Amino acid sequence: MDVDKNGALAVNEGRDVAPLINSLLSLPFVAKIATQDWHPADHISFASNHADKQPFVDFATVVNPDNASESYSTRLWPVHCVQNTTGAELIPELEADKVETVIKKGTDPRVEMYSAFYDPFEAPRVSDSGLAGVLKEKGVTHVYVVGLAFDYCVKCTAMDAAKEGFTTYVVEEGTRAVDAPKWEECKAELQQKGVVVVSADGPEVAKLKG
Repeated sequence: MDVDKNGALAVNEGRDVAPLINSLLSLPFVAKIATQDWHPADHISFASNHADKQPFVDFATVVNPDNASESYSTRLWPVHCVQNTTGAELIPELEADKVETVIKKGTDPRVEMYSAFYDPFEAPRVSDSGLAGVLKEKGVTHVYVVGLAFDYCVKCTAMDAAKEGFTTYVVEEGTRAVDAPKWEECKAELQQKGVVVVSADGPEVAKLKG
């Protein structure tokens, strides 16, 4: 809820993607999985948890709690999608009864986790949702990614899906970006990582309809 137009971390036209996502959920996918930001109140991505930092404009350095030599910079956000609050709920327009599994992510206050798979750390990884194992166990070969936001959670999830060996698509009409002017830049970054950005009217979606 917090990423819709009235939420704490509003994405412009965010709710407009729901009808397309619902239509995709009606197709015969082997697995239908939703993700849910599920942050503790002391999450590292909240600007309010850092002295003299502002959401959207400031960044913080995140250090691997198990390996001080590994770190990355992350953008800071308003408080959003806090566990067990309305803001963390899936939007009511989503036909959630068609979803088989909900992956809760961003639950560790020490690390940012845009991807539905795992956090950016590798040596060692700190948070892993187990999604890769679930998909492989079900025999999934192709992954279609939609939702919010294109330039953060969708992008990172799609890149990690490709890294895990899945043929990965982002359905362009099924997502919106936080920074809309960077749309083409984000598409290029995805394509460099082996992710194909496709149209809802394209052959990649049409083949699912039989």
